[in-house]
Amino acid sequence: MLGAFVQAFRTPDLRRKLLFTLGIMALFRLGTFIPAPGVSYRNVQQCLEAGGTADLLGMVNLFSGGALLQLSIFALGIMPYITASIIVQLMRVVIPKFDELHKEGQSGQSKLTQYTRYLTIFLAILQSSVIVTVANTQLFPGCATPPIPDESPLNLIITIIAMTSGTALIMWLGELITERGVGNGMSLLIFTSIAASFPSAFGSILESDGGVGRFLAMIGLILLITLLIVFVEQSQRRIPVQYAKRMVGRRMYGGSSTYIPIKINMANVIPVIFASSILALPTLAAQFGEQSSGWVRWILTNVADPSAPLYLALFAVMILFFAFFYTSITFNPEEVADNMKRYGGFIPGIRAGRPTAEYLQYVMTRITTVGAIYLTLVALIPTVVFAQMGITQQMMAFGGTSILIVVGVGLQTVKEIDSQLQQRHYEGFLR
Repeated sequence: MLGAFVQAFRTPDLRRKLLFTLGIMALFRLGTFIPAPGVSYRNVQQCLEAGGTADLLGMVNLFSGGALLQLSIFALGIMPYITASIIVQLMRVVIPKFDELHKEGQSGQSKLTQYTRYLTIFLAILQSSVIVTVANTQLFPGCATPPIPDESPLNLIITIIAMTSGTALIMWLGELITERGVGNGMSLLIFTSIAASFPSAFGSILESDGGVGRFLAMIGLILLITLLIVFVEQSQRRIPVQYAKRMVGRRMYGGSSTYIPIKINMANVIPVIFASSILALPTLAAQFGEQSSGWVRWILTNVADPSAPLYLALFAVMILFFAFFYTSITFNPEEVADNMKRYGGFIPGIRAGRPTAEYLQYVMTRITTVGAIYLTLVALIPTVVFAQMGITQQMMAFGGTSILIVVGVGLQTVKEIDSQLQQRHYEGFLR
């Protein structure tokens, strides 16, 4: 393993890509600590030291690497782009034009990417407006010092523009990594944001009562979940496909055999993000309601608390639903069956056309069931165990969503480095 790392840095082309990727990640972390115009850095630090920050935007703060509570130029992080990408993919079901663009190949994908960029900027303007508006009242409920001293319209507009520009810069940095670096740029920036919260979370656990015992138990649980994630993410169902021989002119084509690799978890972490976002809506409504009213207290007790039984039940049901829903969008058995029939391919023992589509749908339903249960367990087990251990402040940093993203992105990046090493006739990481 270490020899593969050394060999990767000895290869000039791969070394430049790795150093470029690390440089962009370092620049992304640097922007986390640069306050937006109009924000008082001293006041923000006083509010953070006083405690009492709102839990409403916990996932946004996690994906921004803590930049949200710093009210920096990168306060929104990568969340607007993630949301925009998900919305554009869902639009394929609602708007036929988006589905046509998806089928056009590279030109259609370029247009969809452009739409995603425009939607990202729109969502960034919307989210930054909300954050700037509630910064002095809802973001730090227990702090009497205003993070934004000057609340004049001009100053607030400048702050919103700065945060929106920061989101656009993050989007550009992610695309630079994808084009000139190693791995998927957006995924690596999310990886950087989540991993940046680990040291402080580890330190706070060690400093608490019974810190060493809790720390060792937490490390053991994280390792077990990591092993489960690696095993499932590497697993796939391979459906054999045989292509018939055909004559084109004087040449013989086809006659080869291949397979369709179907991952157990085709939806990745998208269902967990969907479920978390929807469950955050009632909490958002409660933040603007009368805190002494009955419905607000009920939401804060049963829906806003991640360890509440109702929250866990709703979270599990939503993950199961979105796992099936998102998989049905990304994998169309009829489209795959038509493509196989067009090029003379068939599954041994299954007739081409509609029987093939029905067989693929049957296999997908069974595999998605296993993948949905796996996602639910990975998302809920850390939350339940950490709540029983009394680890509540670090629950977001070491939750199932965080571990799933970190391990998944790490696996994908290692695979890409390994493939580039093998192209240069080196042994690589995966032996």
